[in-house]
Amino acid sequence: MSISDAQRSVSVKDVASAAGVSVGTVSNVLNRPEKVSPATLEHVQQVIAELGFVRNDAARQLRAGTNRAVGMVVLDVRNPFFTDVARGVELRLGAHGRPLILGSSGQDAQRESTYLDLFEEQRVSGLLITPVGKVLPRLRRLRERGTAVVVVDRRTGSREFSSVAVDDLRGGRLAAGHLLDSGRRHLALIGGPRGLSQVKHRLRGAQEAVDAVDGARLDFVETAAMDAAAGREGAERLMSGAHRPDAIFAANDLIALGVLQALTLAGFRVPDDVAILGYDDIDFAASAAIPLSSIRQPRAEMGAVATDLLLAAIEDPGVQVRDIVLEPELVVRRSTGG
Repeated sequence: MSISDAQRSVSVKDVASAAGVSVGTVSNVLNRPEKVSPATLEHVQQVIAELGFVRNDAARQLRAGTNRAVGMVVLDVRNPFFTDVARGVELRLGAHGRPLILGSSGQDAQRESTYLDLFEEQRVSGLLITPVGKVLPRLRRLRERGTAVVVVDRRTGSREFSSVAVDDLRGGRLAAGHLLDSGRRHLALIGGPRGLSQVKHRLRGAQEAVDAVDGARLDFVETAAMDAAAGREGAERLMSGAHRPDAIFAANDLIALGVLQALTLAGFRVPDDVAILGYDDIDFAASAAIPLSSIRQPRAEMGAVATDLLLAAIEDPGVQVRDIVLEPELVVRRSTGG
């Protein structure tokens, strides 16, 4: 048996026996040291150190029916957008002495359900989620069992749970409007799956901007994922057709980076032949070989605001439900001629 295994096997009873005191005295040393005499306190603490006892706070919290930890499920932890949102959450929770347990659904409803099962078993005090599947019934059950819930990067369409999102309709309009203002008339949006509300709203916003300009056109190339590989595949499919666009709006920056790579390898000049615009404005956008124009989302702010809503709901389950919508911002760089 390894040393670490032996340490994990040490119990409060072991400490009490070795120290020649009661289990209650050890409990007081751990939780209420002011009730123990200085000599006994020093003696028990020395025994704890010698035995390598490590208290199991998680088990203690579960027995009490509470857990200070907060669970979070994002679409894809590999996407720097969600990493930045989670960082905003972590910083805010840290200021309140609460740990964050982060899960990534990979845009898979079954995997999302597995994380929800885990967080329900762990009885986390709160849950932040960017949902994939139809999870409202699960979220209701979690709330009924005492777990506060806030939806992140998506509006729920109901008044049951607070949410924080960016106005993706406006973001789509900003993106297409910028490309149209630069003289482009044949636009294409690459992203997907179409069922993701973020993609759906960005597409709708872009279509509204295109519909307002005579002679403008918008094509949509649906992808199975929201990563660079999907961007490369989507760009290759799009540019091999008979009607090539003069501007591509990618549903996020990872897709845009894949599009940029595919077009560069195929010999297209960016932005002379084709302008490219992304969404999120992750750090990689500015440092790309051709710096990417993008629609900036306030990522850390989104995480912090969502955490504030969640903490309020943990403290008061009857707190008013709020639907907060943050504003996107156009950032122009070389990929669109900026």
